[in-house]
Amino acid sequence: MDLSWMAWTTPTALFFMCIALALIFMIIWSVKAPQAPRVGLLRIATTPGDRLFISLLGSAFISLAWLGFYGTPMLGGLIICLLYAGAVFRWV
Repeated sequence: MDLSWMAWTTPTALFFMCIALALIFMIIWSVKAPQAPRVGLLRIATTPGDRLFISLLGSAFISLAWLGFYGTPMLGGLIICLLYAGAVFRWV
């Protein structure tokens, strides 16, 4: 199978590996220490998996906005995404 059309660069591979590792970590965490859903800032019951999804979705929009306004490099956008993810896990 020829995957050359997908432009698999090192940053792209690292990105998908990080998402896969986050999902694996969340599975292990939920098996080892099950957590009841909690109600946070959004006033909906969320589990850690829900908060991971919300943080990944929001980070995608933050990254697109960063690219639209500032272009590359993405270091500033990455820092904002990490702060956003921390806030989601803390308060949502």
